[in-house]
Amino acid sequence: MSRYWNSLVAKLDPYVPGEQPRIQNLIKLNTNEHPYGPSPKVIEAIQAHTNDSLRLYPDPTALELRQAIGKRFHLSPEQVFVGNGSDEVLAHVFHALLKHEAPVLFPDITYSFYPVYCGLYEIQFKTVPLDDDLKICVDDYLHLKGDRRVGGIIFPNPNAPTGAAHSLDAVEKIIAANQDVVVVVDEAYVDFGAQSAVSLINKYPNLLVVHTLSKSRSLAGLRVGYAMGHADLIQGLDRVKNSFNSYPLDRLALAGATAAIEDQSYFEQTRDAVVRTRGVMTKGLEQLGFQVLPSAANFIFAKHPARDGAEFAAALREKNIIVRHFKKERIDQYLRITVGTDDDCSKLLEACKLILS
Repeated sequence: MSRYWNSLVAKLDPYVPGEQPRIQNLIKLNTNEHPYGPSPKVIEAIQAHTNDSLRLYPDPTALELRQAIGKRFHLSPEQVFVGNGSDEVLAHVFHALLKHEAPVLFPDITYSFYPVYCGLYEIQFKTVPLDDDLKICVDDYLHLKGDRRVGGIIFPNPNAPTGAAHSLDAVEKIIAANQDVVVVVDEAYVDFGAQSAVSLINKYPNLLVVHTLSKSRSLAGLRVGYAMGHADLIQGLDRVKNSFNSYPLDRLALAGATAAIEDQSYFEQTRDAVVRTRGVMTKGLEQLGFQVLPSAANFIFAKHPARDGAEFAAALREKNIIVRHFKKERIDQYLRITVGTDDDCSKLLEACKLILS
């Protein structure tokens, strides 16, 4: 701690990103990266823009990318906001739309960046416990007026780190019951098995849906995320963005992201491969005695009743396989395991079998 820090910095509890070790022959199943590379069209687009134009600033409005996203989801470009990864998009969402006198609500077990944003922007928050099956209880979000009035609601669908998905009807109930505040649905993993709430945007002006290209589009290294909602919400995000950084996406990111959005065929092919491997991994772990939560994401959440979660993660690491373990009450016995390639899956199951033998 430095005496030059201000009081806010001193009291922050920063987000801890997933480990990115530099180890040879590592099977890396801890940060939910896509096991397959991006579309070849993405590489071509980036290469085509690696030229003298890099001396110029990128388009601060990211119009071409917003048009591609709008076309993909039947929205106008004015209903789309883009940023440097969905984490930056979410940071602007908390700052622009969720900072009010009343607290923002989110699940007690969810994306751990949410309370960090609240700390950074000094936003009050309340957590709503998941039920005994580690799922969101929709009824807990339906009667929030009066003493339980809130300044906004945010939750992932599917949830992280559990992988649990909620039906579109359930999501709509929460949005419809809270039309006096913004409801943010964080859909980082939606493409792997959940229903997107994008179809509800034109029906509910209080709905904002956040996506990322880091997961299903294989572009974690490019850092592109986006939000979709009513034009008034997007304008609010633009006001904050342009007061912070007018050029969050460089020319290469804009070109690559646009190509990724437009290559629907490649996206579906690689997405389907991940979903198939997820099924194989789930069945294999269950046969070894693991309790595996149903997942609609590109990871699974599992525990073994006879083994400690932290110890099992350490044992896997000794075999050059890293997974994510959370030291958090209610989930400290679980491991979050990214779905890798079929070969990664086979090696994981073999390692688990040896550890349990």
